[in-house]
Amino acid sequence: MEDENILQLYFRRQEQALAETQAKYGRLCRRVAEGILADARDAEECVNDTWMHAWNAIPPERPARMAAWLAKVTRNLALSRLRSRNTLKRGGGEMHALLDELAECIPGGEDPQRTIEGRELSEHIDRFLSLLGREERNLFTARYFYAAPAKELAARTGTTEAAVSSRLLRIRRKLKNYLEEEGLL
Repeated sequence: MEDENILQLYFRRQEQALAETQAKYGRLCRRVAEGILADARDAEECVNDTWMHAWNAIPPERPARMAAWLAKVTRNLALSRLRSRNTLKRGGGEMHALLDELAECIPGGEDPQRTIEGRELSEHIDRFLSLLGREERNLFTARYFYAAPAKELAARTGTTEAAVSSRLLRIRRKLKNYLEEEGLL
């Protein structure tokens, strides 16, 4: 079913909207949640929370790109669940590795000033990604937004994990240089 038809079901408050959303985007949202949470049960709960969020947000919201909107909702819910579980302090698995990789080029923090800076940083990262070629942008997004493991990215690109890691390192260096030039580092 097309996204516009699914959105119409939401706007008419028909429960079929949830079934259609799950049928079309369930696999994507599960991959996002599992990549962050590394636990199938937690990921499934997170995906169910995504459907509830969609039901409560649409209407009035009308996502322009349903896949991206649902992936972002799932990602945010998974990160919240991860924080509440306090997994990062216990090693955190793949997500911990992702955060370590990005720590060298992205400032962090928890205070309100950092929140404002985070919004600005997000805009700069979007601009940076628009400067990359399609392959680099897809690789960066798959790794750092969807939390795809390097092994999976190697299989997708037909290269080795070492080659993927090397490409990601170069992209992170470009990002760091870009953020330094923009005065954010």
